Amino acid sequence: MANVTFILFPQFQMLAYVLATETLRVANKCAGSEVFFWQTRSATNLPVQASNGALIAPDTVDWQGRPEADLILLCAGYDPLDHLTARVRAFASRAKTRQCVIGGVDTGTVILAELGLLDGTKAVLHYEAEATFREGWPEIEISDQIYCLDGRRLTAAGGTATGDAVLAWIARDVDSDLASVTANGMVHGEVRRSETPQRSPKTADPVLLRMHQLMVENVSEPVSIKEICGRLCESEKKLRRRCLATYNQTPSAYYQARRLEVGYHFITNSQLSITEIARTSGFESLSSFSRAIRIHYGSSPKQIRKRTSKPKI
Repeated sequence: MANVTFILFPQFQMLAYVLATETLRVANKCAGSEVFFWQTRSATNLPVQASNGALIAPDTVDWQGRPEADLILLCAGYDPLDHLTARVRAFASRAKTRQCVIGGVDTGTVILAELGLLDGTKAVLHYEAEATFREGWPEIEISDQIYCLDGRRLTAAGGTATGDAVLAWIARDVDSDLASVTANGMVHGEVRRSETPQRSPKTADPVLLRMHQLMVENVSEPVSIKEICGRLCESEKKLRRRCLATYNQTPSAYYQARRLEVGYHFITNSQLSITEIARTSGFESLSSFSRAIRIHYGSSPKQIRKRTSKPKI
């Protein structure tokens, strides 16, 4: 029997949790026996509220002893480090010495990084949190794919990708045939490859795809369009023509829009000051950042933060 432990943090993504547990349930049904046993823990030891408002009670509040799990998945949402307790740290440390697979779903990957569990491995997390993650852990290689099973680490972007990630773990560590049968039982079809991108690109143009990647990797310290063209081996005139034809934006405007997306994410999902967010988004002054945000989103950074502030759980 394979044991799976879910550790839920406040505002975790219910869709991801349900898909993960349902994958295990369907696998047991397809196998005709209890191949998988799972339990749910709460980082706070209290019933934990999901992002949709539903409450999930933990199966146990006992964190003592050696973790017996073959797979541990940390499921988190907004502000994941706010509830990283000493008990979770100790539990993860003991699990690491046991050499079980430890994973993060959505921003659970942020917690893995904070615990030092992603050193030397590739990882993924929800694309909206990538910029924040790159600022905090620039040494960790982050990919825009839907999940990553790298050695003893499993990370997933959340949402429907969670089912693919669990199926991939089953295929590798338990039974590949069972994983295929389970996918069919879930009316899932073929398990998606890990390198599948999180978002469907608006273009198949390899030059624009590479341009986009260079831009999102260089948000806090923007590089010039001239330098981007040099890396792409493309003239500025040709890149401008491609960009206008596909996005109806110049490369500079497209770049600024990506930086503003990062700024918006920080405004709505962090406690950083607006000045810090402006700098992190690659703007030299607060005034230019605020003006650009207002033009792009129709409200000032302070108005956006006030409107989207989340109640404390």
